[in-house]
Amino acid sequence: MGTMNKLRAAVVGAGYLGRFHAQKYAACAGSELVAIVDTRADVARQVAAECGGRAETDYRTLAGQIDVASVATTTPHHCEIASWLLQAGVHVLVEKPITTTLDEASKLIELARKHGRVLQVGHLERFNPALRAAEPLLHSPRFIECHRLAPFRERGTDVNVVLDLMIHDIDLLQSLVRSDVVSLDAVGAPVFSGETDIANARLRFANGCVANVTASRVSMKTERKMRIFMDEGYLSIDLQQKILTSIRKRELVAGEAGLPVSIDEQSFEQGDALRAEIEAFLAACRGECPPAVSGEDGRRALQLAIEITERLKAQ
Repeated sequence: MGTMNKLRAAVVGAGYLGRFHAQKYAACAGSELVAIVDTRADVARQVAAECGGRAETDYRTLAGQIDVASVATTTPHHCEIASWLLQAGVHVLVEKPITTTLDEASKLIELARKHGRVLQVGHLERFNPALRAAEPLLHSPRFIECHRLAPFRERGTDVNVVLDLMIHDIDLLQSLVRSDVVSLDAVGAPVFSGETDIANARLRFANGCVANVTASRVSMKTERKMRIFMDEGYLSIDLQQKILTSIRKRELVAGEAGLPVSIDEQSFEQGDALRAEIEAFLAACRGECPPAVSGEDGRRALQLAIEITERLKAQ
């Protein structure tokens, strides 16, 4: 692929996540990192010095100079920035949650459609190798349990734990179960921040599947696990360690001792989910495939996260 075909990329928001996005664009064969944008000039300069590209404080100076952009600012700024980029003809990868409100999400989806641009949402766990290996083994799940636990840190506390952490599992559940949520219960509590820091939600889907989802950012350890129960067995996915365990019913041969189950455990390379996400985004921008996580997917996850948040406020 010659330089002519490289997609010119920018990253808006050079914080914790933005820096990683910049590293990936700089490393991908299909993109050339043109600019790092952050209202804090010193932060933009620091990331530009590390990853390449030039430092800017205003994304609007990039009109006509970029083809694709990641928006990795705080959520309240997603809509304004992504709207401008889409209208300027730029494909956009926006970090999760897609926006603060459903109206904003609808606006971005409509702008992407109107301008024929790709809008992808950064639900990173979709690219987790253990999850991808589990997908073909899934047959009408009956019950799913998710635990996403993290230690407390200042970063991310501008939103509650549902929008910060649980939204990952909400998106995974919606992509795996493929059915509407018909009822939900939720409980939660603020611990260290002014927002809810630990929450549990129980979701019932139209097809009968039930999910129990717990998210905490005040735990002693980091854990990201999902267990999926089906008629013929169950899957245990350790998203953190990248291990998939499949426990299935099997027929015992006459006279054979032991349990009538087969246990299969697979470990995966830690891999690079963010690189896989950005490669998929670039492929969608080249017209090779639809976006892996569409604006509609991002809006659907946000909608359920907001419903859970409302339920927590009402408890």
